[in-house]
Amino acid sequence: MKLLKWVFDFYLDASIHVAVAVYCLIRVTALIFGISLDQHFLYVAFFGSITCYNFIKYGVEAKKYFLITNQYHKGIQVFSIISLAIAGYHIFFLSAKVWFGILCLLILSGLYAIPISPRSKNLRSWGGLKIFVVAVVWSGVTVFLPVLCAKAQFSFDVYIEAIQRVLLILILIVPFEIRDLIYDESELRTLPQRIGVANTKFFGATAVMLFYFSTFFKDNISIREVLLKGTLFLVLGVVTFITRRKQPKYFASFWVESIPIFWWVFALILYR
Repeated sequence: MKLLKWVFDFYLDASIHVAVAVYCLIRVTALIFGISLDQHFLYVAFFGSITCYNFIKYGVEAKKYFLITNQYHKGIQVFSIISLAIAGYHIFFLSAKVWFGILCLLILSGLYAIPISPRSKNLRSWGGLKIFVVAVVWSGVTVFLPVLCAKAQFSFDVYIEAIQRVLLILILIVPFEIRDLIYDESELRTLPQRIGVANTKFFGATAVMLFYFSTFFKDNISIREVLLKGTLFLVLGVVTFITRRKQPKYFASFWVESIPIFWWVFALILYR
């Protein structure tokens, strides 16, 4: 039993669960727009997400990231290096345009953790801005890059989908922001620190509404997409409503981050 718990915790702590969520959102994008996905891109997105997220989580201070004595975190570091190597191999099979897109998102992700200069702060310290940075990066990886990789047209619907993906990630971040309220330093000025828990939940609820009803601004919309977005609309609404400051251990880190996985499974059923 202890071994299973260790494996499960490592699965979460090493950002594998996050990478699976990224993979599933990319797959949803492919289903919605009817595009084929390059397997090399999927490898880059999956293993690159592991490396990027682990660096952000454990490498806010480079000294702490490279000089690790804890064996558990050492294992995560080694796993991250292996993931980086796999992503690095597959990225050479992608086009120059996809490389450029990935580079832009990597720079934005890097600024989240690394200060621009010794006297400046990273984006993580810029209060509520950090969640928008995370949402934009996720949107870029799961919407723009798949479309770019498939050489599909960047239509008006693609931009609407990208906006919806930003809203989706903002909604999914809300439970984490509320959970971490007791741990975050006051200097971070997170959303709950700025406006309180109740207003943060109202922010999430507003984003849920915008997420769903923006679907109807698309030029080409099918009943399947309405059902797909409508189902997620209900799930997100419930999650936002039941989110509390005191949460079960795996509520945010597993169940909330599992929503993109369940959404993809439902999409597979609708679009088969």
